Amino acid sequence: MVIVSPSILASDFSRLGEEVAAVYKAGAEWIHIDVMDGHFVPNITLGPDIVKSIRPHSDAFFDVHLMIDDPLFYAESFKKAGAELITFHVEAPCDVKETISKIKELGLKVGISVKPKTPADAVKPYINDIDLVLVMTVEPGFGGQAFMADMLPKIREIKEMINESGRDVLIEVDGGISPQTADLVYEAGTEVLVAGSSVFRAEDYKKAIDDLINACGK
Repeated sequence: MVIVSPSILASDFSRLGEEVAAVYKAGAEWIHIDVMDGHFVPNITLGPDIVKSIRPHSDAFFDVHLMIDDPLFYAESFKKAGAELITFHVEAPCDVKETISKIKELGLKVGISVKPKTPADAVKPYINDIDLVLVMTVEPGFGGQAFMADMLPKIREIKEMINESGRDVLIEVDGGISPQTADLVYEAGTEVLVAGSSVFRAEDYKKAIDDLINACGK
């Protein structure tokens, strides 16, 4: 199984609704929504009102990635805006267990993300409570960065943890994903590919999505 989740961080924000509709029509099952607060990461992107405004433009699964200090406080707002999965960072200054519980209470899928310098072991205590692990293969905060191949062993280690748990937890990878890197992360155990520039900067969205899937042999 390979799911492509185009990151709207790389889209044309002046026509965001149209962009979301276009990639969904082109075959994107998920839409990746990067939320940054200017504190946890240095950039600022968007909030719940923007998510709410694009929700009517697509029936895709809304994959919301909170790169913020207080995911617990904002979880309900993003649920109301149309999020279906909320992923937050294990490095955030929050109570991780409490935040997981809150997101699950809202009826949403929940994911944990790790920055490049954070070891795989950081997610191990939460494997039995989550639906997804997001491995960052660039430093979070800005799009268009180069893929960090040294994250592949981390993906494999997390995949092994998941297999040992016996649970159906997805691995998602975000950062520098293209047809040249998609097969590497897929072989390491990834099921969900976050792709920003390689989709939204392409002339043909459908071909871009198909190329990512085909690169994985699926």
